[in-house]
Amino acid sequence: MAERVIIIGSGPAGWAAAIYTSRANLEPVVYEGAITEENRLQGTLPLGQLALTTEVENYPGFPAGDLETYLDSSIEKSKRKHMTPHQKEGASGPELMELMRQQAVNFGTKVVTDDIVEVDLSSHPFKLKSLGGDEVEAFSLIIATGARANYLGLDSEERFKNMGVSACAVCDGAVPRFRNKPLVVVGGGDSAMEEATFLTKFGSKVYIVHRRDEFRASKIMADRALANEKIEVKWNNTVDEVLGNDEDGVTGVRIRSTVDSDQTEDLEATGYFAAIGHTPNTGFLKGQLEMNDKGYITWTTPQRTYTSVEGVFAAGDVADDYYRQAITAAGTGCMAALDAERWLAAKGFE
Repeated sequence: MAERVIIIGSGPAGWAAAIYTSRANLEPVVYEGAITEENRLQGTLPLGQLALTTEVENYPGFPAGDLETYLDSSIEKSKRKHMTPHQKEGASGPELMELMRQQAVNFGTKVVTDDIVEVDLSSHPFKLKSLGGDEVEAFSLIIATGARANYLGLDSEERFKNMGVSACAVCDGAVPRFRNKPLVVVGGGDSAMEEATFLTKFGSKVYIVHRRDEFRASKIMADRALANEKIEVKWNNTVDEVLGNDEDGVTGVRIRSTVDSDQTEDLEATGYFAAIGHTPNTGFLKGQLEMNDKGYITWTTPQRTYTSVEGVFAAGDVADDYYRQAITAAGTGCMAALDAERWLAAKGFE
């Protein structure tokens, strides 16, 4: 028997969709992802990108304060004992995601810890296959698989993630470790210009490290960054290593000239921001949905989460290459749930 709703993905979009569809008695099934080494390395483990973040200060409803009692009463003990003690700076990413997951489970959501690796959207109900070999069918599908940040692939990047290494200035730029300190942004496109300009609100100085002698960014974005007195560009350089230690986290960045490979320079910094793009997690779709030139799923109707295949909806960063925030992802998760509910009702699949 086909499921009425299957949700693929377990970030804010996926759990918001699960909460709304479960409260509508649609008995959703969430494939939250598999716990594999491949997923760990590319940052696609269950609970999404937010689970890789430390303090979350900008999610409404979670001001700084002591959430310990609430967390202890809300999250099952087996999970709670593995979570780091609450830091009282809003909520941590893992805390927020576990709370969302638990809320969905409380309303009756079925959660499967596995990846969907193959889908057939050519017939209805849709057919899905998991990494573990399960074959399931669904009358409607909500895709909320998100997008993973691109990094240079340095061991030192991995070592200092959440200790000064980030891929989202808007998410992390305001945290205390970056205030009035020098920061480094890597990249040369519009994202890098936007991140660097944003970080000047908090850092004492922002270095942009770019491997060429001119930016790929649009002229207006590049000119804005170059005109900012807090920004210094390190042209014709690549990042050789992120410097730091276990106690202080990031303390600097070593760059190497692309013109003279023997020439290096150490930049003092408490933050390193990779701004070299994101990759949407859509490989398993094998091109069955319409996507934009960056590979993000296209919303085909204004103000709706409809995709190019009727009965398939997209939510969160897998379809959003502009905002990429937890709250906007959760919002579109809610929208996708309501769109799916109304579509199912119209088709008689309530």
